[in-house]
Amino acid sequence: MNAILGANMPSPTKPHHSDISRHLTDAITSGHFAVGALLPTELELCEHYKTSRHTVRAALAELQRLGLVSRRKNVGTRVEATKPRDTFRPTLASVDDLVHFGTEHLRQVQSIEEVAVPALVAVDLGCASGARWLRISSLRLDGGADSEPIGWTDVYVDPAYADIGELVRASPETLVSSLIAERYDRQIAEIHQDVRADTVKDPAMARALRVAQGAAALKIVRRYMDADGQTFEVSVSVHPADRFSVSMRLQRSVG
Repeated sequence: MNAILGANMPSPTKPHHSDISRHLTDAITSGHFAVGALLPTELELCEHYKTSRHTVRAALAELQRLGLVSRRKNVGTRVEATKPRDTFRPTLASVDDLVHFGTEHLRQVQSIEEVAVPALVAVDLGCASGARWLRISSLRLDGGADSEPIGWTDVYVDPAYADIGELVRASPETLVSSLIAERYDRQIAEIHQDVRADTVKDPAMARALRVAQGAAALKIVRRYMDADGQTFEVSVSVHPADRFSVSMRLQRSVG
């Protein structure tokens, strides 16, 4: 396997899936793997990186999202380009930026349960009151486990994806949308994002965020859509007003 990945490309120690994706990206962009070549199999990569198949699949999903590879059952992972698409960058102005934001902050799962959404939540989700969704509630932290929370996020997915709950608990560093893409091959094509002023209404949420109930907050609703325009995930994030902001740069179009 060292020969496969190159003697001059030492493997990261105890790698996170992002470390593996960067390592493989370097191998592709350096020309070690040419366009059209197949990457080592998942089992070979597991053995090489001394990690789980789930972690390897998350890394390969990241390469696919960057446009570097394609993946087909019974064929393998084929290199499609030597340069990543100009996407998923650390701002909050694109699909890629939102995904990057999600991977950069620690997630502490608070609860995972199927719920019948009340009327106010149904408005955010764009569904009927009482509709059933699988809700994954988490604190988002910018630092260690004892750091001050930057927000609370409720992620709602189709109850048919119930097994995603266990995957979320097993891989808290991986985005729910990435787990759905890996498990069900349902990719993000578009995200609709609404940002508005709000308050922290729920007393349990206020305690978890370490703010007073009724404190000013920024509420962000994101609807994740596939290539057919179907919503398969909705996240509702509440950020204390003094801990989070959304920035973007607008440029005048030419012509």
